[in-house]
Amino acid sequence: MGTFSFNESNKLSKIAILVSSVLTLSVVSSHVMAAEVANTGASQVNSVDEVITVIGRSVNTPLNIAANVNIIDSAQIEMSGATTLTQVLRGQSGIQISDSNSGAVFSMRGFSASQAANNTLILVDGRRLNNIDIAAPSINAIPLNQIERVEILSGSAGVLYGDQAVGGVINIITKAPTGTGGSIQLSGGSFNTYEGKADVSGAINDTWRYYAAASYNQGDNYRDHNANKTSSVLARLQYQTDSDNFFIETSYYDNDREMAGSLSEDQIKEDPTQANPSNSDDYQHEMTTAIRSGYQHQLNDAWSLGADINYTDSKVNSISWGKPGTNKRSFLEFTPKAVANIATEKGDLSIVTGIDLSRGESEFDLAFTQRSNVQKVASAYVQASVPLTQSLSYVVGGRYSEAKDDLVDGSVYPEGIELDQDAHAFELGLNYRPTATHRLYVRVDDNFRFAKVDEQAYTSPGVVGLNPQTGRSYEAGWDWTPKSHTLRLSAYRLDLEDEIVFDSSAETPIGGGFPGANVNADASRRYGVSADWDWQLTDKVQLGAEYNYIDAEFTAGVNEGKQLSWVAEHTGRGYFSIDANQNWQVFTEVVYTGERFIEGDNGNVDPKLDAYWLTNLAINYTKDAWLASFRVDNLFDEEYVSSGYYSSWGNGYYVGTGRALRLTGSYRF
Repeated sequence: MGTFSFNESNKLSKIAILVSSVLTLSVVSSHVMAAEVANTGASQVNSVDEVITVIGRSVNTPLNIAANVNIIDSAQIEMSGATTLTQVLRGQSGIQISDSNSGAVFSMRGFSASQAANNTLILVDGRRLNNIDIAAPSINAIPLNQIERVEILSGSAGVLYGDQAVGGVINIITKAPTGTGGSIQLSGGSFNTYEGKADVSGAINDTWRYYAAASYNQGDNYRDHNANKTSSVLARLQYQTDSDNFFIETSYYDNDREMAGSLSEDQIKEDPTQANPSNSDDYQHEMTTAIRSGYQHQLNDAWSLGADINYTDSKVNSISWGKPGTNKRSFLEFTPKAVANIATEKGDLSIVTGIDLSRGESEFDLAFTQRSNVQKVASAYVQASVPLTQSLSYVVGGRYSEAKDDLVDGSVYPEGIELDQDAHAFELGLNYRPTATHRLYVRVDDNFRFAKVDEQAYTSPGVVGLNPQTGRSYEAGWDWTPKSHTLRLSAYRLDLEDEIVFDSSAETPIGGGFPGANVNADASRRYGVSADWDWQLTDKVQLGAEYNYIDAEFTAGVNEGKQLSWVAEHTGRGYFSIDANQNWQVFTEVVYTGERFIEGDNGNVDPKLDAYWLTNLAINYTKDAWLASFRVDNLFDEEYVSSGYYSSWGNGYYVGTGRALRLTGSYRF
């Protein structure tokens, strides 16, 4: 086998020095400040602060983190009447959604639809949901009845999570077996949609508890030849004492869906619900099994040790353009870590450090592609949040990662090739809380991502492996949280080099089956500002609005000055909720997506796609343990393009779902 390496000899030494410096500083600081503690039980955290998992690495509160973090809890999910996670996330935290009528992809901080799945990290309880190939994570594998809350970190998180944490991180926190009881939910609606969900939890004894959940969904969906049958089951066993926490969990997800294909402009004008005749037999059937286990031990009042081990195994059978294929992939992850929270009179000193080890394997057996890849990634990281005064703290951290690919491709690398890559990230931030209701922060965070198996195997002749994509994010923000308001303002800049993209104009690989290739693109830059406001007007009325602006363009190369495709400059969301009485509640929201160039039109050749407004309405009724909800998505039946691609042969478009009604009833016991 051939060998190719991107290693730079001095990177490892630099990161080693960085990590040791941070640890030394944190340990010294902890000893010095701990000696100043007047009361070790004192806490500087405002009692009204909401405790979160800080995107899965350690426990903290949003206002004590030098980052833009948004929390969507179960009460907000219930208020919206949403039935899918896509409905919950649309318009939140500047998220732009692309949907090719087969599942949503979430873009944060200005990435195109094809790149969003590789630059937005999706987590479930801190476990990676992203695939080792370019396929988007199966977000619908987590039904809403299993979700406790969703944590959204806008911006890079290269130190905490490394690979793919570029535009942002979405961490889905599932329900833990802390209570006794359960729920049953049934719903039905437009396009012959029917769904059932159930969950139950309880205690076996004083230390052991259980949780189980199941769901089933079927429907024809908006377009012809787009029906789905989707099911999932999950079981969790948990052991907990004052010092120890152990759990083991297993789940199975099955999604069988017909694929309607893209349409031309003329076909959309004729009938937007029709399927592409060339895709009349196409389908995709995904079956995924996952096993997860974790253990945490509280060593003393300050330090805890923990480790998670996760394994997923997926098989995807499909027919695409009339040709059958199979994709098998597996992923094993081991993530030990140590966390410290040391109380001092100046505030809490927090340290999190650990190692992330993973092994992913993917095998493609498609009509024109026979490919296999084993990717091993090893990373070490440390992050410390150090209080300087009771109102001012700084965060510093670093990560070093290595990725090794063992790749075989029947057309491009028939004899196989080994690719070695490495990348690093550094983080520095300041968090200032002059009062309990005000917070200001500034933050610099590096980011990177390694090329996926699909990308490494489809490069132009003479290009042996793609460089890791690297970048740096700069951000500043202000939060104001008086009794009845929450106002958040932030501004950022994201610079990227060697961005990994597919370029349809690049020279086709030897033996390639379609024009173009994956490349390290010219440098790009994204500026953005966001404003988010929530107001509890009375105990019965709540309203809010969000606005996001992104200026994303190429800063070098043939497309210098051109806007990145599929990135809307302006997006926004507004909502209004009123409790008519103790039983009835009405919720409405409006989500705006501005004009943008179709995916792949990096030269800005075609006119922009039209902007659109989506209006959603929910009416909820609660009575004791009963809940009924009637939700209408796309109330005014707006026609819009939900995904698409640019081609000199003719663009392809996927239409967004028209007006959809859903009636849901549930009972808690």
